[in-house]
Amino acid sequence: MQHIYFIDIFVFCAGLCVGSFINVCIYRLPLKISVISPGSFCPSCKNKLKWYHNIPVLSYIFLKGKCGYCDEPVSARYIFIEILCGFIFLLNFQYFGLGFESVSYVVFELLLVVVIFVDLKYMIIPDEISIGGIFAGFLSSFVRNDLNWTDSLLGILIGGGILLLIIKGYYLLTKKEGMGGGDVKLLAMIGAFLGYKSVFFVIFFSSMLGTAVGVPLILLKSKGKEYAIPFGPFLSVAAVIYLYFGQLIINWYLKFLLQ
Repeated sequence: MQHIYFIDIFVFCAGLCVGSFINVCIYRLPLKISVISPGSFCPSCKNKLKWYHNIPVLSYIFLKGKCGYCDEPVSARYIFIEILCGFIFLLNFQYFGLGFESVSYVVFELLLVVVIFVDLKYMIIPDEISIGGIFAGFLSSFVRNDLNWTDSLLGILIGGGILLLIIKGYYLLTKKEGMGGGDVKLLAMIGAFLGYKSVFFVIFFSSMLGTAVGVPLILLKSKGKEYAIPFGPFLSVAAVIYLYFGQLIINWYLKFLLQ
């Protein structure tokens, strides 16, 4: 039992460390800065951080949420993402065990974390994530037991194709731009990792989430119908829901229909 707890702690801590890198990606990719060089620096004073400024979670606590040089406040988002990535690692380990499937899903969920936070702030989805994720998802299908390459390829084509048709149809009807090309590539990435069967669930569920969250938000912001809401986070959350609960929800829905 103690051995199992030790492994869980190790996996969680590994996720915290990777979460620190995910924070770098979220900050740098929209600004077109390399995620490798230069080393970590304070966004405010630009001073290069020392190694003890970069210890996941602990540095934030010991520095009281401030830069070690200029005392500028550091967003709580950093520690939140580190902890989130720790739980992603731990959840995948406990749910899928050790194997290519677990590694694939960890990579997938980490990419979605970047998508969510970048899209919420900048309303863009970096091609490095979506296009890179398409290739990563497709290549992973060759070593996974739960997804073959044909299902992954169909997921890419159907995922990107359906959303592209929706966007073009919306433009023809309204003469206005709706979702962007980033959402198309994101859904193609989701199809690459989860297969073509996931695409229909993700579109339906993300639309429900978008409506449930977007309509009240529009009313609260008093922006009217023109208020822009990024759709990437809804696609991402729907994809994670499908990953863990999709089949249960589909079975429940089919059972409900047949009653």
